Amino acid sequence: MHSKKQAPVKYYVGIDVGSASVRAALVDEFGTVVAHADQPIQIWEPQPDHYEQSSADIWAACCLVTKKVVCGVDASWIRGVGFDATCSLVVVDKQFQPLAVNCEGQNYRNVIMWMDHRAVSQVERINATQHRVLSYVGGVMSVEMQPPKLLWIKENLQKSCWEKAGYFFDLPDFLSWKATGVTARSLCTVVCKWTYTSDGGWDDSFWKMIGLEDLVKDKYEKIGNHVLSPGESVGKGLTPEAAKDLGLPEGIAVAASLIDAHAGGIGVIGADVKGHNLPCENQPITSRVAMICGTSSCHMGVSETPIFVPGVWGPYFSAMVPGLWLNEGGQSATGKLIDHVVRGHVAFPELQSKAAASAHSIYTYLNSHLDLIKKSLPVGFLTVDLHVWPDFHGNRSPLTDLTLKGMVVGLTLSRGLDELALIYLATIQAIALGTRHILETMQAAGHHINTLFLCGGLSKNPLFVQMHADITGKPVVLSKEVESVLVGAAILGACASGDFASIQEAMAKMGKIGRVVQPNHEHKRFYDKKYEVFLKLVEHQREYRSIMNSC
Repeated sequence: MHSKKQAPVKYYVGIDVGSASVRAALVDEFGTVVAHADQPIQIWEPQPDHYEQSSADIWAACCLVTKKVVCGVDASWIRGVGFDATCSLVVVDKQFQPLAVNCEGQNYRNVIMWMDHRAVSQVERINATQHRVLSYVGGVMSVEMQPPKLLWIKENLQKSCWEKAGYFFDLPDFLSWKATGVTARSLCTVVCKWTYTSDGGWDDSFWKMIGLEDLVKDKYEKIGNHVLSPGESVGKGLTPEAAKDLGLPEGIAVAASLIDAHAGGIGVIGADVKGHNLPCENQPITSRVAMICGTSSCHMGVSETPIFVPGVWGPYFSAMVPGLWLNEGGQSATGKLIDHVVRGHVAFPELQSKAAASAHSIYTYLNSHLDLIKKSLPVGFLTVDLHVWPDFHGNRSPLTDLTLKGMVVGLTLSRGLDELALIYLATIQAIALGTRHILETMQAAGHHINTLFLCGGLSKNPLFVQMHADITGKPVVLSKEVESVLVGAAILGACASGDFASIQEAMAKMGKIGRVVQPNHEHKRFYDKKYEVFLKLVEHQREYRSIMNSC
């Protein structure tokens, strides 16, 4: 939808590829989203823990949404384009044609998604090397990073994929190549997901040690030997073919891209907070954590010097904010987990029917239903006897244990809507308790965090936001623009155009605060006790596993 306000002089296009959809926004120089559009993309799950996509499907969706948001706009006002995407792995041959990442030989399915966990054996062997590069990923590499996926391809698809592959791209870099014809990689992707270091580049000994010496022989051409800082202009801008595809003029500046969570980070973390009575006011940006919460959640904290946090990725230099070190905590399933719990409940059809009748979303209806059943209690206290451990897809941070499973303690034989609402609430609280666990680990290592900045789909849910404020004890800042990830992508385009001297300058001007949610400190004791129970749950799970492993 286009707003009715008069168009400003300068516009930027931000394109965001999420797990299940592609979105685009036309954003002005003040950070206002003037137009936006979205388009679903396909996901294949050929077997458990295998998730695949199509780069052709993704690019077609990028073109569709971009044409929608720029329709009717004077092209001379559009100054730059920025891409962000999930850190999925794209494989193409030497002619840039898609190569199958599956045993079925379906070439159009050439993307291994970020959440794919097929490379468990490979990542275990990589971690067993204890190579020095692992110190920059919290000491333990995640199965969601690219080296184990590359090793899986070599070991399982040697003839059909590995030997034919011309290029392995992180999805954000594939998009900038598709737009410009330049195979340069973003510092963000190669540092955060591929073990590149901003000072030393690629470490030959690592790739040789894990059995991927092939990549060293061609001087890393397949995975990137030309690296650009996020926001830096790529090549000569849009190629004629890409310009036609996107509905934009040829030559418009295209920025070196970001991973989607990092785009959300720059969309919110640098906003001016004066006048909001926040503890981070007049404090450096290092006192803030940006939490990007959608299908999964990422917790982005920056520091002036490198901080090594056990179980938390990084420190990565200049991977998000230039000149600062980034630590990245995360939860592999958050929005996906809430959806799984709610839709899998026996009372879901009743919820769906009643929500539709009231013209509300299922989550708005659940929030209202919790208000009805709470009586005189605060809503959060309804789960005094119901506790969830949220690692249904393993633990990314801070325990780095992909074998952990979800747990629910306190179930009864009741099957109604009240019980569905309670398990929904307990799941949201478990995710917030997981965030507290990550923040406390970061603070114990040397971070000084006093304010959370939330963006992403889950930040639209007031219950999710309030639980994070109450459980962490920190104020939560929501951006004026709900689509902060798209604003972050547009900031990249603004920097590539030359209209801003730095990402920091663009963040300060284009990132705007909308609302602040304060924690209810009267509930602190209750949530401290919930947190004690939360940590006991994982202890018990490990005890049970130890007992069973002794059989």
